[in-house]
Amino acid sequence: MSDQLGNDVPVIAVDGPAASGKGTIAAAVAAALGFHLLDSGSLYRLVALKAIEKGISLDDESALAETALRLDAAFAAGNVVLEGRDVTTAIRQEDVSAAASRVAVHPKVRSALLARQRAFRRSPGLVADGRDMGSVVFPDARLKIFLTASAEERARRRYKQLIEKGISGTIESLLLDIRERDARDTSRAVAPLAPAADAVVLDTTGTSIEDAVGFVVARYRALASTAGGANQGNDAP
Repeated sequence: MSDQLGNDVPVIAVDGPAASGKGTIAAAVAAALGFHLLDSGSLYRLVALKAIEKGISLDDESALAETALRLDAAFAAGNVVLEGRDVTTAIRQEDVSAAASRVAVHPKVRSALLARQRAFRRSPGLVADGRDMGSVVFPDARLKIFLTASAEERARRRYKQLIEKGISGTIESLLLDIRERDARDTSRAVAPLAPAADAVVLDTTGTSIEDAVGFVVARYRALASTAGGANQGNDAP
């Protein structure tokens, strides 16, 4: 079955707010099905990191869009490489995360990264995680999942991640940051954060990663079976 973008490679879109678990769940689903993975947030983080390093204002839309167009980035073996150097850890720092949220509100930046994101779509399939994968980047995705969780739960998750990495922080400051990001993401003029009309909303508050992954994989395989059994992925659990 060919899609409206002229591509019959299946896509699973996993969207949701910060710390909803979409990155972890998307990666596990991709591994289970043998699909490629797109962490779209890394692209915005890379633009943000480059802007910080070059002293580009996070309000300078044109300069940020030019940075996005010229981005020399690669993803390999779970690592993120910018201009030949490993920035996997650097782009996860809280200042870069906050800057990425501000970068993402600019329409020109989003437009500059659109083709790059769509280029990740390759056989046998793609799991794409972000905030507008199902609504804008891959509107024809075979399965659209919108993950959510309470702001308090997401702050606790982010705090746990920071502690495990030896980075200091407080739940109170993280909760404030998450609420501010939610406000920016849901109110931006272009591609605001919201479930696609045909997305399955999955609240992960109190839900284990394993259960969430199992739900998505089972849902996809049921849809693939209905569509004729193509691209169901491998037999991993």
